Amino acid sequence: MKNLIQVAGVIDSLEAEMLMNLGVHYLGFPLRLTVNKEDLTEDEAVEVIKVIKSPFKSVLITYLDDAVEIISFCRKLNVQAVQLHGKISLTQLQKTKELFPELEIIKSLVIRGDNESELESIVNTMSHWIDAYITDTFDPETGAEGATGKTHDWSISRKLIEMSPKPVILAGGINPTNVKQAILETRPAGVDVHTGVEGADGRKSYDLVKRFVEEANEAFAML
Repeated sequence: MKNLIQVAGVIDSLEAEMLMNLGVHYLGFPLRLTVNKEDLTEDEAVEVIKVIKSPFKSVLITYLDDAVEIISFCRKLNVQAVQLHGKISLTQLQKTKELFPELEIIKSLVIRGDNESELESIVNTMSHWIDAYITDTFDPETGAEGATGKTHDWSISRKLIEMSPKPVILAGGINPTNVKQAILETRPAGVDVHTGVEGADGRKSYDLVKRFVEEANEAFAML
């Protein structure tokens, strides 16, 4: 995983095709959430995911924390990766990897501002059982852990990126205007965007996605 670009909140097949044509590598589907509204139904997601072919990857983004339920849902959707935002136990994480070793697991590191030691502990204890981490922003007003449109202290992400033995994706309030700076300051393995490339209609904007991808690739080339 290097110079990865992920866009979350895919709405339909047309949007998925546009994202792949613009050079987005991972397409994220937030489902079975605790706070944020889902962008499409589970059955609709199954149909959209059918158009995503290698080398592109579909990613389930979820708060599920039970290994059997995670695996069952991933198989239903036929995704290649899962992004775990819930506080999953080490036991359940190990079980998920052992029962479904080919599933790529991305574990969230949600930055609240006062939980650095907790995040460092996750990195130190869970790295053997995951394939990558993703830093994101907590919104105290809504309780959302991602898709907040808000940035966090990038120095915390930079520290986690430097200490992690696994790749780290940077997320949280990133958009076409700040993605280059974010990459240069934190040096992540990849970047993720959701609301930062959406138009007023809630769909991904061709122009915003195109600019985001161009700015991200330019920054990665500078590292």
